Amino acid sequence: MGSFTKFMASAIFFIVLSFLLVPPRAQEEGFISVVISSKGLEFSKDLLIEQAVSSIIPLQLPQIEKSVKIPLVGQVHVVLSNITIYNVDIASSYVVTGDSGIALIASGATANLSMDWCYSYSTWLFDISDHGDASIQVEGMEVGATFALNGQEGTLKLSVLECGCYVKDISIKLDGGASWLYQGLVDAFEGQIVSAVEDNISKKIREGIMKLDSLLQSLPKQIALDDIAALNVTFVGNPVFSNSSIEFQINGLFMAPNDDFASSLYNKGSLDPVPFNAPAKMVEISLHENVFSSVSLVFFNANYMQWVINKTPDQSLLNTAGWKYIVPQLYKQYPNEDMELNISVSSPPIMTVVNNGINITVYSDVTIGVMDADEVIPVACISLEIHASCSPDILINKLAGTVKLNRVTAYLKWSKIGNLHMHLVQAVLSTILKTVVVPYVNLHLWKGLPLPLPHGFTLHNSEIVSINSRLTIFSDVAIAERSPTSVSRPLISIR
Repeated sequence: MGSFTKFMASAIFFIVLSFLLVPPRAQEEGFISVVISSKGLEFSKDLLIEQAVSSIIPLQLPQIEKSVKIPLVGQVHVVLSNITIYNVDIASSYVVTGDSGIALIASGATANLSMDWCYSYSTWLFDISDHGDASIQVEGMEVGATFALNGQEGTLKLSVLECGCYVKDISIKLDGGASWLYQGLVDAFEGQIVSAVEDNISKKIREGIMKLDSLLQSLPKQIALDDIAALNVTFVGNPVFSNSSIEFQINGLFMAPNDDFASSLYNKGSLDPVPFNAPAKMVEISLHENVFSSVSLVFFNANYMQWVINKTPDQSLLNTAGWKYIVPQLYKQYPNEDMELNISVSSPPIMTVVNNGINITVYSDVTIGVMDADEVIPVACISLEIHASCSPDILINKLAGTVKLNRVTAYLKWSKIGNLHMHLVQAVLSTILKTVVVPYVNLHLWKGLPLPLPHGFTLHNSEIVSINSRLTIFSDVAIAERSPTSVSRPLISIR
């Protein structure tokens, strides 16, 4: 037991010492932070142990052979082969985090092994041999590992610091064979069997950590939203460890796929602390408002914030007859003609995270056109200042939302049909925005923005808290079991 006790002591000492003595590191901040709480660490620990056990079983140990001297029998050559660990049960486990490392300890474990045996010896009259199989019960097994987790060129690097396994006791049950053979096996091979179990389980754990490191290295650096925008999910700096959590900083800005993104254009500034009464969940994902500003900038630069509206639920709004008393000169010059509205956002929308949601300010121009045969004749241009709010929601593992129009202010930019009654025009355009544009925007928002989650997992029992400048998701995590549900499309026409 001494070797494993020393291992556990050194593991805990390493974690505690690094937590107490290593000063905090100044590092670049990302625009998305992910905190794994003590509850999330427990979930991760249990999942890692489950995966580790499943990857170990079955574990074939090397063949053992030895010549032993048995009283009243003499020199006997014994071979143990096909030694296989086929079952491991973990009684308890715990995880300890420090400033720059993690210790994972599993204790009170048991293991079941099977093996084949054979022996041979010679007398002055004849040769004697026999063979059979046996079962081995391993009791009081302790397994532990400490490893460091650091940022490396936008990914995470996992490296083993220490790894060990200790077996307290084993019992061997022979199927066949004489009693002297049992005692000989116990006396001669117990230590070798114990060493084989300890060495090979430790080796397997190291191999598993190396595979996990390779998986971390292969994590994607972008998550595509569509063919227009992708979320930059490269890690920034090193993880920050406390005695009960791990925090990761992620770039978190949207960009055009396969393009570099100048995150220096954004300044996160100071952040308000997370509320003291924050929900006790596995993970905390905080998105700075610049994350939302970046996605709107990408779509704006790609010219995806321009719409031509020629159909509405109330089609009279797109005929000059419907504007007869709003803009009489329009009806006089173009009686009973169909119309279309060309909406063009003039600058990237301004996104601000506030208490209970996101405020959105959009500046756009609306060009009113009359459809004359195959020609669209521009007759007026209205500048709009649009104020809206977005209520965020979680759609499985994406951040979705619903926009509500709060206020619209209209200004005349130019006109070929004389002066307009702007308060009346403003009311009509506000109605069109509410009945056509807002449902269209909500359709796309409900598809959701990707969140930095590992493949195969999903959020559940989520709560959203938005405070000044950032939106935070508190959530538990579950293994994904179903694909996202489809979203129905509204009956509107925008081209």
